[in-house]
Amino acid sequence: MSIQSRSRESILFHIRLYLQEQKIEHPQIPLFRRADRSLASDFQQRLQEAGGASCFVSSVEEALVKLHALHPDARVVCSAASEITGTRNVHEIRDPHELADVDVGVLRARFGVAENGAIWLTQEDLVIDALAFLSQHLVVLLDPEQIIPDMHEAYRRVELNKTAFGCFMMGPSATADVEATLVHGAQGARSLNIFFLPPSKTPDKQASYVVSTI
Repeated sequence: MSIQSRSRESILFHIRLYLQEQKIEHPQIPLFRRADRSLASDFQQRLQEAGGASCFVSSVEEALVKLHALHPDARVVCSAASEITGTRNVHEIRDPHELADVDVGVLRARFGVAENGAIWLTQEDLVIDALAFLSQHLVVLLDPEQIIPDMHEAYRRVELNKTAFGCFMMGPSATADVEATLVHGAQGARSLNIFFLPPSKTPDKQASYVVSTI
C-alpha cells in the first residue's frame, strides 16, 4: 500500500472514530417572526406579483358563477375538486393525453404560502398530475384558514412520505428566457385564479358546470 493510501485510510479511520464518539444533532430551523398582517392579504399580493389572481367566494354556487364569468367560452371543464362537477370526469381518464383539450382545470389545494403566493398540490389533489399542466386555465379552491406564513412552515407540512407526487405552484406558467419578454402559458396554464372557499360542511354538496348555449 502506498504512503498516500495509508494516509487516506488513517484519516478516514479517525474521522469515523470521532463521529462514533460525537452525537451530532441536526440543526433546528427556528420559527421566524413575521409582521402582524393578514396572511390572506400577503398571499394575494404575492400571487398577483406572480401573475395570478384571487378572490373570496361565499359558496360553491358563487364559485361556479365566478368560474363562468372568468371563462365564458370554456367547453371542457375537468374538475378534481369534489365541490364542482365539470363536463369531464377526471376519475374516468386513463390516458393523460385525454386532458390535452381541457379549457379549465379545477383543483383544491392543500395549503397556500403567504410569503410567495404558492400553493401545495399532491397527486391525490390532482387525480391525474397532467391536469395541472395541460389545462389552459386553472381555478383552485383554497381554504383561507390553510394559508401559512412561509416555506419553513410549508416544508413541515408537505409529508412527501404520504404521496407519490407533490409540487408547489406559484402563479400561471411563465418564462422570460426569450428576448427577456415575460410570456404566460408557454409550458403550462395560461392563468391561475384562486377562490378562497372553505371545504363544504356537507361533503355531498356539489355544483355542476353547464356549458352555455348562448
